[in-house]
Amino acid sequence: MNYLANFITGLSLICGFASVIFSLESHFTFASWSIILSVIFDGIDGQIARRNPKPSEFGKEIDSLVDVVSFGIAPSVLGYIFIYRDFYLWATLALLIYLCCSVWRLAKYNITPKEKLAKYFYGLPTTASGGVLASFVLIFRKSQATAEIAFPAHLTELPKYVPFVFLLLVVVLALLMISRARYLNLDGLQQLFGKKTKSVLLASFLLIILSIFFKKAGTTMFSLFLLYLIFSPFVVKRLNHSE
Repeated sequence: MNYLANFITGLSLICGFASVIFSLESHFTFASWSIILSVIFDGIDGQIARRNPKPSEFGKEIDSLVDVVSFGIAPSVLGYIFIYRDFYLWATLALLIYLCCSVWRLAKYNITPKEKLAKYFYGLPTTASGGVLASFVLIFRKSQATAEIAFPAHLTELPKYVPFVFLLLVVVLALLMISRARYLNLDGLQQLFGKKTKSVLLASFLLIILSIFFKKAGTTMFSLFLLYLIFSPFVVKRLNHSE
């Protein structure tokens, strides 16, 4: 099981690296999807690791290092190239803060006693913050042909408010990652939905497939991540009161 979990973690790393390459080539749609795929792989390897009777310390450490690449560096590179033409200095500062907060968040997670992480995390997970930024960029992708998806070459083709919103989002996510706000982990989500967990996952999967078909994938993914970001702390509080 440890080998399988580490293999899937490796796939997450590949997606993070691919996202950086795509960003450098200004293929923002593919860069964003690479980060979202990395989110999915991260969730899968986490579930496999939890079912292992003898957790691997090596797996734990490599998972955190991969998360730095896939949800710290990759979103930072994507975000910087996405808006740097208009906000060179501010983009650099905001995304540096984001990267530092993501590393801080992962280091803090590694030293937190596991009994305190049974159902929730302290601070927004880096997977969620990376997913929010990636899906935000996806909203503004531009399909030029059915077989080829390209992004506008110049930011002047985007609404002028987009860079401002993106920078604000980067800062908010950075602060949430190092906050004491509690966010549901996969075990907490399973407790929340109970026997309906598989049905909820299937419905979410079908929703994403339909959104891709109707070219609304960015909006759908962003909405799902935003729902988690906003409501998860309230759900954690409610679950704790109900016990």
